[in-house]
Amino acid sequence: MEIIETINSAVNNIIWGPYMLCLLLGTGIFFSIKLRFFQITHFKFWWKETAMSFFKSNNTGTGSKGKISPFQAMSTALAGSIGTGNIVGVANAVALGGAGAVFWMWIASVFGMATIYAENVLGIKYRTKRNGKYVGGPMYYIEKGLHCKPLAVIFAVLCTLAALGMGNMTQANSAAGAAQNCFGIPPWVSGAVLTAAVGLIIFGGIDRIAKLTEKLIPLISVVFTSMVMIVILINFQKIPAAFENMFVEAFDLKCVSGGLMGYGMSRALKYGISRGVFSNEAGLGSSPIVHSAADTDSAYRQGMWGMFQVFIDTTVLCTLMALCILTTNSEQSGLDGIELSIYTFESALGSIGGIFLSLSILIFAFATLVSWCYYGEKSLEYLSGDRYIRIYRIIYSLVTFVGCTMNLSLVWEISDTLNGLMAIPNLIAIVLLSGKIKYSDVIQYKNTLRNPKRV
Repeated sequence: MEIIETINSAVNNIIWGPYMLCLLLGTGIFFSIKLRFFQITHFKFWWKETAMSFFKSNNTGTGSKGKISPFQAMSTALAGSIGTGNIVGVANAVALGGAGAVFWMWIASVFGMATIYAENVLGIKYRTKRNGKYVGGPMYYIEKGLHCKPLAVIFAVLCTLAALGMGNMTQANSAAGAAQNCFGIPPWVSGAVLTAAVGLIIFGGIDRIAKLTEKLIPLISVVFTSMVMIVILINFQKIPAAFENMFVEAFDLKCVSGGLMGYGMSRALKYGISRGVFSNEAGLGSSPIVHSAADTDSAYRQGMWGMFQVFIDTTVLCTLMALCILTTNSEQSGLDGIELSIYTFESALGSIGGIFLSLSILIFAFATLVSWCYYGEKSLEYLSGDRYIRIYRIIYSLVTFVGCTMNLSLVWEISDTLNGLMAIPNLIAIVLLSGKIKYSDVIQYKNTLRNPKRV
């Protein structure tokens, strides 16, 4: 066991080290330049095509059985990324990297929007149909675009394993921990309930998963945001100072031991970028798996739904959570992770704050559980067809119980490594296929919407 821990630690230090973070950020910068910073310069356009189009029939609702709308695809992808990254990840970033880490999370968000746009466009362009349903994702654009099946298989294997680990066991463990700490519910009880609930949803396939997430994620996001806003408004007089610290500490050039880069700045950058990527998953290759299932006629519109996903996940929710911590001065408590998050809410709202946060973790974790099952399921389907899908769903449900009832420190670490490893074949693919991502194409699409007679 010690050998496994040593090997995993060494690999993890590389995967989530400075070179990998530079690769993730560099890819986002590359696509931002290639798209002429479309995510910023055309913000009004893609916001109208996503957030302002909820009531359009081609964006919400399902056309027929086995098909999900662009909005449902985004909700399912958001369900897979939102939650622990926004609550625990932000607290961890602020505790370890200071207020300046939030600034670098914004940077990760801006460039992550370009990366996820590229992923989604490629996902739609290279998707195929299996049993009447769209399937796609990195394994398909790696095989069909790069003509490199071995690399596609590597991604699919990593995603299948990561779904059982980071997507399942670690989420279930967080949910059970929250239930026990706040409500005194034994882990085995939480495990039994979660196992049954997860099984009920995932055996309905993507239809049932999408119907759940399109209702659950907007609702819990609005409720969570409202509570966060209450905490911030209670301490509204500290908001200007909080923003000032975010900018000042992001470029803190005080050196330690003669370092070339300011120690404060380096820590802020490291934890801001890494937690930003952990939060929105841009570049990891998970989101395009579900976005590729959307019943859409435009790869560019689905790419913009990916931008919306990252914007809401990191730019909005992570910033609000950080403001909660900074306006309550909770970062000075010496706490970290979930303990810091609970302390923040309790300091402003009393015990009800801790109860609310624990409930939020439970709901977000459940949404992540069902979403990641789809990622793992589609990866396994790519590897072996439909033969083992029902068996996989049974195993996935049972693993939920294991995750709730066991100490998973090593599983957390291995899952984190697997999650990071997924990014390597995906980033290789989207960079090599970058010729398919053109600024002129999305501008032509925009002009077509303005002048439909030109089609």
